[in-house]
Amino acid sequence: MVGLKPSEVPPTTAVKFLGAGTAACFADLLTFPLDTAKVRLQIQGENQAARSAQYRGVLGTILTMVRTEGPCSPYKGLVAGLQRQMSFASVRIGLYDSVKQFYTPKGSDHCSITIRILAGCTTGAMAVTCAQPTDVVKIRFQASVHTGPGSNRKYSGTMDAYRTIAREEGVRGLWKDNFPCHFVSAFGAGFCATVVASPVDVVKTRYMNSPPGQYRSPFDCMLKMVTQEGPTAFYKGFTPSFLRLGAWNVVMFVTYEQLKRALMKVQMLRESPF
Repeated sequence: MVGLKPSEVPPTTAVKFLGAGTAACFADLLTFPLDTAKVRLQIQGENQAARSAQYRGVLGTILTMVRTEGPCSPYKGLVAGLQRQMSFASVRIGLYDSVKQFYTPKGSDHCSITIRILAGCTTGAMAVTCAQPTDVVKIRFQASVHTGPGSNRKYSGTMDAYRTIAREEGVRGLWKDNFPCHFVSAFGAGFCATVVASPVDVVKTRYMNSPPGQYRSPFDCMLKMVTQEGPTAFYKGFTPSFLRLGAWNVVMFVTYEQLKRALMKVQMLRESPF
C-alpha cells in the first residue's frame, strides 16, 4: 500500500458497498422527477384517479404535477427511493466483484463470461429481494395524486406506508411480484435497454400500485392493459424512462469512481504510520 496512489489500490468490499449506494442516491436525487413522470404516464388511463389529470410528455407531466400538486410533487417517494438505492445498488454493484471471485475457480487468473453473468444474476437477485419493499412504497407515493388539503392521503409518511401495506395487504404485500416482474425488469433494463424493459416496467408499476384484488397476477394485469388500452400502453412513460436510464447511469458511475478513490484515500491515510 505504501507509495501507491488511491486509484492504484484495489477498493475493499466495504468501500465498493458504501460507494455504490451513495453514488446511486446522488444519481437518484438528480433524476427522480423523471422517474415520477414515468410512473404517472405508466398508470395514466388505468383508473379514475389516474384520469383526474391528463399528462402529455415528460416536461408536460412534471409541469402539470407542479401546477396541481405543488413544487415538491415530482419528488414524492424520494425517501423510499433513496432507501431503495442504498440497499439495491450497494448489493448489486458493491458486492459484484466479491461474488464473482466466489464463483471463480481457485488458481484461475480470469473468469469466463458465464461466471460474470452468474455473478450478476446472483447479486441482482439479492438486491431485488432486499430492495423490493422500498420500491413498492416508492411507486405508491409517486402514483398518488394530492391536489389540496382536502385530498385523501393514504400514507402519512414513508414508515407509515410500510406499516400500512404490511397491515392491510400482509407482509407479502411489500414483496409484490418479486421475481416474475420486477426482477425481469431490473435485468431487462441492463441487458436489452428501455425498448425491451418498458413493457415489463409498466406492468410492474401498475401491479405494485394496485389495491388488493384489482389484478390476479402480473399476467392478468398485462391482459387487461392490452384489452382496455391497446398494445401501445406498454410504452407509456417510455421517454422519461429512457432519459432517466441514461442520465442515472452516467451520474451514478462517474460519482461511484470518484467516491471509491476518495474512500480509498481516506483508508490509506488511516493506515499510514506517518
